[in-house]
Parts: sequence; C-alpha cells; structure tokens
Amino acid sequence: LAQLGYRSSDVKNFQAPSLQKDLVTILSQTKPQVVYLHNPADKHDTHVASFIHCIHALREIPKPHRPRRVLGCEVWRSLDWLVDNDKILMNVSGSPDLAAQLNTIFQTQIAGGKNYPLGIMGRRLANATFHQSHEPDKASAIQWAMDLTPLILNDSLDIAEFTAQYLDRFRCDVLQRLSRFTPPQ
Repeated sequence: LAQLGYRSSDVKNFQAPSLQKDLVTILSQTKPQVVYLHNPADKHDTHVASFIHCIHALREIPKPHRPRRVLGCEVWRSLDWLVDNDKILMNVSGSPDLAAQLNTIFQTQIAGGKNYPLGIMGRRLANATFHQSHEPDKASAIQWAMDLTPLILNDSLDIAEFTAQYLDRFRCDVLQRLSRFTPPQ
C-alpha cells in the first residue's frame, strides 16, 4: 500500500508529472509481482484517476520488469455485476479481526460520519453469500477484482475500450437471461 500524500485535486489532474514519477519510482524499486489497484469502473473520480495514473506508470516500466498480474479491486463501486467468468475471487475470510482493524485505519475517511468499515465487511459478506445460489458458502468474506493485466501487456490497449468489454459482456448476460424467459410476442 502506498500513500503518497497527494491531494485529490492533484490526482485528478492528468498533468501531474511528479505523481507519475513517484509511482514509476515506487513500482520500479519494489518490483511487485501482483499490483492491486482501484478498478476502472469505480464510482469515485479520484479512484479512477489514481487507477489511470497507475496504469500509465506501469506502462513506463520496461516489460520484463512489470508485475505478472494487475487486479482492479472493489472500492466505491462493487464488482458483483461482472459476469462470473470475469470475476477474480479473493477469499478474504482468513483474519476477520485484522480485516476489521485495517478497515478503520484511515480515520479521516471515517470521521465524517460514514461507517466504511461496516460497509466493507457487509459487501464482503454479501459477495460470499450471493456468489453461488445452490451451494453452501465456501468463504465468509469475498472481495471481487477484475483482471487488468492485459493493460500492461499491451501498451496500445485503450483503457476505456478494455473496460467497455466488461460492460458489454454484462449487458449480453442480462439480455440473454431475459430473452430465455420472455414469451414471444
């Protein structure tokens, strides 16, 4: 986890060369094998801007030194809408007490009267409960992610088009399900 102290307005400014440079430096020095980011369909503007800066920073690193995997995680928008084949299941059941403590670490986020820790735990429980309709729960807490690795394997892959493919698959899934149960007119 990297907290760089940039203001939200700075993150949302695409012309933020120092942010980009800091990200490239951190990623180059730490050489992570897996990078967890905000997802491109997040509802929060700063999160989406942060995600885009991170993808651009990862693309600046020479390909042999890039992470083997990049995942976009749920934050302000859930990823339960992804079709099952697109979901990356992260079982986060292992240490509920530690998870509860970590979810309260950013007091400035909680001080405004929003109960983020409870919301996070509730989403993870809901993900686990609604994951499989006809099977017992195999986890008590699940966080969803989307695979963003193609965005660093192919530098010319357009981020918006890549994200639209997830939306298109969701749309097709919903429309196909509706058509199976809609009588002909």
